Amino acid sequence: MTKYTDHLGRPIVAVTGIGVVSSLGQGKEDNWAALTGGRSGIHDITRFPTEDLKTRIAGTVDFLEESTAGAVPLSEKLAALAAEEAIAQSGLPMDDFGGPLFLAAPPVELDWKSRFELDLTTVDEGGPGYELMLASCRKNPNQHFFNTTQFGYISERIADRFGTRGLPITLSTACASGATAIQLGVEAIRRGEADRVLSIGTDGSVSAESLIRFSLLSALSTQNDPAHKAAKPFSKDRDGFVMAEGAGALVMESLESALARGAKILGFLTGCGEKADDFHRTRSKPDGSPAIGAVQAALEDAGLTTGEIDYINAHGTSTPENDKMEYLALSTVFADRIGSIPTSSNKSMIGHTLTAAGAIEAAFSLLTIQTGTLPPTINHDNPDPTILLDVVPNVKREMQVSTVLSSSFGFGGQNTCLVMGAEPVL
Repeated sequence: MTKYTDHLGRPIVAVTGIGVVSSLGQGKEDNWAALTGGRSGIHDITRFPTEDLKTRIAGTVDFLEESTAGAVPLSEKLAALAAEEAIAQSGLPMDDFGGPLFLAAPPVELDWKSRFELDLTTVDEGGPGYELMLASCRKNPNQHFFNTTQFGYISERIADRFGTRGLPITLSTACASGATAIQLGVEAIRRGEADRVLSIGTDGSVSAESLIRFSLLSALSTQNDPAHKAAKPFSKDRDGFVMAEGAGALVMESLESALARGAKILGFLTGCGEKADDFHRTRSKPDGSPAIGAVQAALEDAGLTTGEIDYINAHGTSTPENDKMEYLALSTVFADRIGSIPTSSNKSMIGHTLTAAGAIEAAFSLLTIQTGTLPPTINHDNPDPTILLDVVPNVKREMQVSTVLSSSFGFGGQNTCLVMGAEPVL
């Protein structure tokens, strides 16, 4: 063990760059001011007609020109903006990053606009078949919409733009994806495969189709009026999450590499934990054991006890099922501390950014450590008496924070937890 290795003899992972885009705005400064001010980015949808939809609200990034371009172009733009801010802060070359890329991106398919572009006028009476669609794509001089149906398209574009090294990794672990991208980056540094990594979570997939699909799962809030009051994690009258868009990016380096080039250290990724839950496609195992295991694994990986966590950045989706399960997990692990450890949800303001959520919330967790400001859980006017959390209700709180646990619990039982700190665990 050296001054550059942790309690298990692995390279210490330092954060040297952070980038964020959400419904609250572009960049860390605007996001943090709005988030700690308790302002919501959730609003009525204007991108497409919503008259016949049960849910008519979302946390869309309408301030970007690309917001109406489709899920893949918008997700790419969000990833690029977050990466650019993170790399600029790190002081590394903007076009020759030199480390691997781990990108969490939404599952892709042909957008409706692109489908209408397909020349299917010669289709037989049997209807548009797969081969005919491919043939139409091949003869269409504009191949962009065809490229965007390829799962690795966004990561290839980001890799080309910023000069990352090696095969860019595109991953999808549902709502835990952003945290998984960070975990993969941490593991690459710990194994000695890279001195620096770029981890990004991005999602610009709010559309009529996606709203309908989540509505069919009874997962979305239908409390449309007023929009900014719909997301209410851990409240008794919560009725579902609010879809949102955004991206979070971290530049992470081995501590030795970062100090060698004189980089400013913004915090440390000290622990990662993951557990699978094979109980149901969307529901969590009733006893909460996979979520409990993910939290415990992250703490063990970090070499910390429950008493050493100062703040929990909760997954806090505002669905009846998830919030109940998350409370079960946290109350089991943290036991008698559960009512006293601050535990707030950023999703009350930015909505649920799906594949980007874990990365954005990791960025906010690091900003919490740097500033000593806890973002509130807004709309907490009707507390759930069965959930005894200190959710930092409605108003931010100032306190010294040295360690944060950030939890991400995804559909399909994909659970990832991260521990971040102001200092490494030696």
